[in-house]
Amino acid sequence: MEFVSIQKNVGHSPRKLRLVADMIRKMTPIKAIEALEFNSRAASKDLIKAIKTALANGGNLANLTFKKIEINEGMKMKRYRVGTAGRGRGRPYQKRLSHIKIVLSDEMVTSDKVKVTSKKKEGREKAVVLDDSAVKTGLTEKATTESSK
Repeated sequence: MEFVSIQKNVGHSPRKLRLVADMIRKMTPIKAIEALEFNSRAASKDLIKAIKTALANGGNLANLTFKKIEINEGMKMKRYRVGTAGRGRGRPYQKRLSHIKIVLSDEMVTSDKVKVTSKKKEGREKAVVLDDSAVKTGLTEKATTESSK
């Protein structure tokens, strides 16, 4: 089952939020919160809030993992900085906001091919790689072999 949390118009630019989000993509949500608490970037506080909201939507289950973390561009507020252009004029700039979408899943994610064992035979190693049907049924003999030197 999937649990979604969407935070809109967060006050940090998407580029800065993506730097923080890339650090935690492979972690579990609990470990991600612990890692972000010690991060010095200001965007990590908003990401912690979004993760906690997604965990609350999931009912604080123990085996939740990140299925998707999206940082998208939100609104752009148009502002002027007075005094930088000279003669009483102002220079325009845009304050960028971002949207955070976090999808948590309680399902175990398996890759397409799983390396099971490596066997030595006559000086050559053979790696046994399972295909999708073998992973689902739990069979190890229905594996394809790849020889490598």
